[in-house]
Amino acid sequence: MKVVINRCWGGFGLSDKAIEMFHALGGNEADYDRDNPILVKVVETLGEEANTEYSSLKVVEIPDGVDYYIDDYDGMETIEECHRSWC
Repeated sequence: MKVVINRCWGGFGLSDKAIEMFHALGGNEADYDRDNPILVKVVETLGEEANTEYSSLKVVEIPDGVDYYIDDYDGMETIEECHRSWC
């Protein structure tokens, strides 16, 4: 499965060109799920042109079926596998 994350300080964001392409391919504005195939295609197709001034988007491939979440530290994101924990 492919997932889009931001790899710089600042935060996830799409350029106007990426948003336009996302909609043209049938993407719904309310559905920027990071594993959305349309979003993945946009980022792979546009490369750096998909970025904003404050984002550096990257497509990361993880094993299918992994329960994951996106960890964010000041906009720099990593993909983490969900697991159980108790306190």
